[in-house]
Amino acid sequence: MRQLYVLLLLVLTVSCNEKYEAKGTLVFNKVLVNSKENPQTIESETPVFSWEVNAEGFNKSQSAYQILVASAEDKLNNNEGDIWNSSKIKSTQSAHVKFEGEALEALKKYFWKVKIWDEKGTSSRWSDVQTFEMGLMNEANWGEAKWITLNKDTRTSEYRFRDYKTGRMDKPVPVEGFPASYFRKELNVEKDIENGQVYICGLGYYELFLNGEKVGDHVLDPAPSNYDKQAYYVNYDITDDLKFGKNAFGINLGNGFYGQNISWKNDPESDRDLAFGPPTVRCLVKLKFADGSESDFYTDASWKESTGPIVFNNIYGGDTYDARFEIGDWTTEDYNDSDWGNAKEASPKIKKFSAQQIPPIKKLQELEPQNVFKGADGEWIVDFGQNIAGWIKLNVKEKEGQFIEVITTEALLTDGSDIFLGSTGGGANGMPQIYEYICKGSELESWEPKFSYHGFRFAKVKGVSTKPDANMIKAVLVATDIQETGSFSSSDELLNKMHSISKWTIVDNIHGIPEDCPHREKCGWLGDAHAFCEYALYNYDMYDFYKKYMDDIRTQMRPTKGYNNPEIKFQVPTMIAPGKRTSTYAKIDWGVATMYLPWYNYKFYGDDDIVLEYYDAMKGLTDFYLNYKGENGIMQDGMGDWCPPRWDRRLNPSAMECDPIISANAYFYDVLGIMERFAKMNNDTDYELKMKQEKEALKTAFNKEFLVEIPGTKYKWYQSQTATVQALQFGIVPENEVDNVVNGLVHDIVAVKGGHHSTGIHGNRYIYTVLSNYGKADLAYDILTTPEFPSQTYVMNSGFTTWPERQFVWEDMEGPTNSLNHPMHTGFATYFYESLGGIQTSTENAGFKEFVVNPQFPSQLTSTTVEVPTPYGTIHNAWKFENNTFKMNLKVPFNTKAKLVLSQEELESLVINGKSFADAKSEYNLEIEENSNVIIGSGDYEITYSKS
Repeated sequence: MRQLYVLLLLVLTVSCNEKYEAKGTLVFNKVLVNSKENPQTIESETPVFSWEVNAEGFNKSQSAYQILVASAEDKLNNNEGDIWNSSKIKSTQSAHVKFEGEALEALKKYFWKVKIWDEKGTSSRWSDVQTFEMGLMNEANWGEAKWITLNKDTRTSEYRFRDYKTGRMDKPVPVEGFPASYFRKELNVEKDIENGQVYICGLGYYELFLNGEKVGDHVLDPAPSNYDKQAYYVNYDITDDLKFGKNAFGINLGNGFYGQNISWKNDPESDRDLAFGPPTVRCLVKLKFADGSESDFYTDASWKESTGPIVFNNIYGGDTYDARFEIGDWTTEDYNDSDWGNAKEASPKIKKFSAQQIPPIKKLQELEPQNVFKGADGEWIVDFGQNIAGWIKLNVKEKEGQFIEVITTEALLTDGSDIFLGSTGGGANGMPQIYEYICKGSELESWEPKFSYHGFRFAKVKGVSTKPDANMIKAVLVATDIQETGSFSSSDELLNKMHSISKWTIVDNIHGIPEDCPHREKCGWLGDAHAFCEYALYNYDMYDFYKKYMDDIRTQMRPTKGYNNPEIKFQVPTMIAPGKRTSTYAKIDWGVATMYLPWYNYKFYGDDDIVLEYYDAMKGLTDFYLNYKGENGIMQDGMGDWCPPRWDRRLNPSAMECDPIISANAYFYDVLGIMERFAKMNNDTDYELKMKQEKEALKTAFNKEFLVEIPGTKYKWYQSQTATVQALQFGIVPENEVDNVVNGLVHDIVAVKGGHHSTGIHGNRYIYTVLSNYGKADLAYDILTTPEFPSQTYVMNSGFTTWPERQFVWEDMEGPTNSLNHPMHTGFATYFYESLGGIQTSTENAGFKEFVVNPQFPSQLTSTTVEVPTPYGTIHNAWKFENNTFKMNLKVPFNTKAKLVLSQEELESLVINGKSFADAKSEYNLEIEENSNVIIGSGDYEITYSKS
C-alpha cells in the first residue's frame, strides 16, 4: 500500500510540473541532421539538428526543446544522452540547432531524439529514434588503402582515336586520351558479417561492382571539384551484398573532368593542360563480424588491372565502346585474370578529401522517340521531343565489327531537313558530341555510356540496318538527383509552360556544379550561377548543393593584384569554378556570386553556417572590388548584362545597351548591404560600419553618375532597362525620384521598345518582379506573353524546350546557333513565386521563420497556386480572383508567422475562415503592423477580401 501511495505521489508531482500534449496535437513530420534523415557519412564535428512539426489549431509555436544524443539505442530508450543532453532549452529555434555535446568519433553511429514544448508549455512526446553516422573524417582512417592507377595502356582497337578540331584549326588531329581502366580483386569471407561498408574516391568517374552487380545507383560519380584541393569520396552499405566465401570487387574508372586532357587545350581562357592527372581511385572496405572482430580490405598494388571495351572516353566527346574487346564477367568470383597486370600505386596531389554530401548524379528518366525520319543524307534522325542532358541507350543486332555512330544535337536546321550541330559540333571545345558502338555480332546487344553526358534532343543514327524505334534507342536524362520540393501553377498556360521549361533547363545543368550548359562548356560560370540560384531554391532542395559550390569557388581563388594598389594581393576566384578552364579573374558582376550564394542560401534555409564558413573569403573579395574605386566613387570593373536581344560580342556588341560598369556597380551596391549584414552576424563591428559607409557613398555616386533625364519626357532612368530595374530592385533610387524612374522604365519598354524587354541575364532576373511591385503587373505580363520577338513566348513558339543562351530572331538563321540550354535565363521565373505566388522570406527572420504574403499579379490572371519548401514545413498558397473578390487558401507551418500585406481598404473587407476581421483578430490572436498589414501564426486559413 505504501509503494502504491509513493507511485501515485510521483505521478501527481510530474503531472503538476509539466503538461503533456493530447494525443496527436504535436506530431513530428521530419527529424533531420544536417537537413537529412538518418544520414550516413557526415563529417561535420558540429552537426545541426532540425525538426518539422505538424500541430493542430492556430498560432502554434515552439517555446522550448530538448535533444538527447546517445552512443547506443538502449541508452536513448532509457532517456540517457551520454553524448549530449541539451536539457530543456527555452527557444523557438527548431531548425539548424548546433550540436554541443562530446566529441564525435569517426565511423561511429549515434542515436538521437528530440521533444518540444509549445507556446503554452505543453510537451510533445519524444520523436522516434533517429541515427546519424560519421564518415572517415581524416586521412589516418583510410588505413592501408592506396591510390591505384592503370599501369599500362593495352588498347588495340582502331576506334580508340577520335578527331580533335576546333574552329581555329585547319585540320583535325587524332587523340585518344587516358584509357578507361578495369581493376579487380577477390576477398574471402570466412566469418558471419554483421556490417560491411565501402568508401571509394574516384579521381575521375568510377563505377564499383561486387559479385557481378553494380554497387548503388550513382553514375558519373563523384561530383567535380578542384581535385588537387578538395576531392570527394562516397560510402555504400554492402552488408547485404557480401556473402560467405569468395567475393569479387571490381572498379571501372573513366576520365571525367579529372583526366580530361583533350578539350579546351588551345583555349585562351584555359590552362594548357586541363587534366589533373591520369584517373586514379582509392577504395576501403571495412568489415565488422558477428564475433566482434573487424577487418579492412583495400586497394593497393595487389589489385589486377586491364583495359577493356571502353576504348575512348571524354566528358565532352563521348564514349566509344568496342564490344569485340569485352572481357567477360570480370566482376564475378573465380574469373580468370591471370593475363591481367598489376595496378600501379599512385600519389596524386590532394590537399583534402571528404564525404560527398550533395545528392549523387543518377539516371532520372528515359525518353522514347517522338519522331523518326531520314535526314538530307539519308541517315536516320530521332527526335526525343525534349532537350535533355544525358546519353542514349542502344539495343541493336548487327554483324560483328559493325560501326554504329550516334551524333547528338540540340536542333535541326531551320528548314528541318537535317540536324544542326551548333554548340554540339565541337567548334569551341574540339570534340563533337558522338557516341560510338562497335558490335560483337550474332546476338542482341545492349549498351549505354558510362563516362560522358551530352546535351541533346535529336540523335542522328548511322550504321543500323533497320529504322530506329523505342526498342532500339532511348534517351536517358542524367543529372544530380536534386529533389523537387516547390511547385507553381496558374490559370495561364503560357506561364505554366515557362515554368516547366525553366525547370527542365535547371535540371539539365546540375551535374555536381551549376553549369552554364550541358554540352559545349559544362562549366560553372559564377555569373550564371547567381542568376538562377533563387529560382532553383524555390523549386529544389539545394541545401548542401550551394555549400559544396561555395567550396569550389573558395578553392578556385588565387592571389590577384589590386587595381589601385597592385602591391596588395587579394584572394580572388576566377570567372569559372571549379576546374582548370578558368577565364580571367572574376569581374564584379560574376564574382558577386561569392556573396550572393551564401546570402540566398541563408535567406531560404536560415542556416548561418555558410555565412560564417565563407565570411573571410567574402570579406577579402569585397575589399578587392573596392580597390577598383575611381575618383567618381564608381568601381571601374564589370563584365556586362550578358546576352540581351540580338547581342553578339563580336558581330553586334552595341546590342548590350547597359554599360557593364553600371550593372556591376548596381550589384555591388546590393552586395555591400549583404556584407554589412554578414559583418554583423560575425560580430565584425568595424567592417559593418565600413560597409554601411561604402554603401551610402556608392548610392550617392551611382545616382550622380548614372541617373539621367530621358529627352522629350519628364521621366528619368539609368540609361538602360537593366540598370533601371536593378536600381529599383536594390533600393538605389532616391525616394523622391521613384515615380519618375518607374515611368522612365515604362516609357522605354512601351514607347521606345514597342512593349518589349531589352535586358540580358542581369535585368531579366528582376524586370517582371520590379514592374509588379510598382503597379505595372499587366505590363510585366504583356512583355512575357506577346508572341513577338524577343519575349519568352516567342522563344517557346520557336520550338525550344529549354531556354537558349542567345536572344536571336531564330527564323532568320540557318539553324539556332550557340547553346540552346542555358539556365542563366531561368532567373526571371523567380517572379512566379515571389510576385504571382507572393511568397518571400523575411530577411530579418530568414529561412521563412517569418515570411511575407503579397501576391502581385496581372489582371489577365485569375488564379495561382504555389508551394514553397521551408525548414518548418511547406507553405501552401492558392488564390483565386473574380468579381473583385480575392480568395486565398494559405497554410502557415508550425512555428512560423506570415505577414499579409494589405491596403487599408483591403483590411476593412478582410474575412478569415468565415469570420470578420474583428472576430478573427481575437480568435487567432492576430497582430496589426504598419497600419494595415496582418501578422498571423500557424494554421490553415481561408482569407477573403475585396480587391479593386
